[in-house]
Amino acid sequence: MIDIYSTLKSTSHIAPVSEKELSDDEVLKELAAVRKRLGPRVVVYGHHYQQDDVIAFADVTGDSLELARHAAKLPDSTEYIVFCGVHFMAETSDMLTAGKKKVILPDLRAGCSMADMANRRDIDRAWSFLTKHSVGKITPITYINCAATLKSFVGENGGAICTSSNAEKVITWGLSQGEKLLFFPDQHLGRNTCFKLGIPLSEMVVYDPRRENGGLTAEQVSKAKVILWYGYCSVHQGFTPEHITMWRAKDPTRTLIVHPECSFEVTQGADLAGSTSYIINHIKAAPAGSKFAVGTEINLVNRLAAQFPDKDIQSLSPYQCLCTTMYRIRPRWMLESFRAIETGEPVNVIRVDEETRKWSLLALDRMLSIV
Repeated sequence: MIDIYSTLKSTSHIAPVSEKELSDDEVLKELAAVRKRLGPRVVVYGHHYQQDDVIAFADVTGDSLELARHAAKLPDSTEYIVFCGVHFMAETSDMLTAGKKKVILPDLRAGCSMADMANRRDIDRAWSFLTKHSVGKITPITYINCAATLKSFVGENGGAICTSSNAEKVITWGLSQGEKLLFFPDQHLGRNTCFKLGIPLSEMVVYDPRRENGGLTAEQVSKAKVILWYGYCSVHQGFTPEHITMWRAKDPTRTLIVHPECSFEVTQGADLAGSTSYIINHIKAAPAGSKFAVGTEINLVNRLAAQFPDKDIQSLSPYQCLCTTMYRIRPRWMLESFRAIETGEPVNVIRVDEETRKWSLLALDRMLSIV
């Protein structure tokens, strides 16, 4: 089976509106004007990690699953979704709208480093080795942050998809289906969640697709309860135990709250860990004067600080933990996408083939039935 993203990467992508043609301010003005002319024919989705000048044009803001669920409920009058996120999010929206909407990714280079750490060829090779040497059934679980071809894989093999919000419930279900779990592509979310559920680190192993047989022996596979894929989020990998130590010394009263894509050591050292929605809702509900150091993407941290000026909200890291692939979606690319829609020749339309869609939706449905 061909990896969907491999196909996308070979597609020539549109050039942004030139700086010689329009200044930054003029881009924003024309973008607003075209957006108004298109009206309800177009809905703009903005992921939480986008910058403010992109979020300003978003009709709906949320995490990848929230936006995908919204897409599934769009009225017939909406013809286009301009997805200001990354490729796997646009794929999920296309699948959940059953191809009835044209989902547009303004820049095809807006990918995800974590998602790119697992592809269908490597997963198939790993599955062959793991199932050959496993004592007992393995249930595959994939984090929603992956290509459609991997969502299809878990659908085909009796597994399910999870998000950072529902990982505990889905993993609990997965372990009830057999003796072992294969979790990909984010090792940290898998490790943190499984440990929280009472599985010791000694019963977890990491499969590294860069090494022969993932760097594992048949005996290790046989003994393991959980096989974690060697993948991670480059943003959340940037938070370290030293940042925890720094804040503990600098301000012991500050609450340290992190995303479970952070490493085990960081998550264990923090006061709280949870999904993007969990972080937002916890900070929102906190009383005035509360102080937080937040271990997640910097655009979201800065937006929370601006949204809740009565609270002291800072990044856990003194350095900019920026999602560089999300950063590729900029107003100039958005304007070019809107112009193409207006002329009736949309570009960068994301489409998932029917076979991949069928199995991926089965995996999504399993997740929704669990949670």
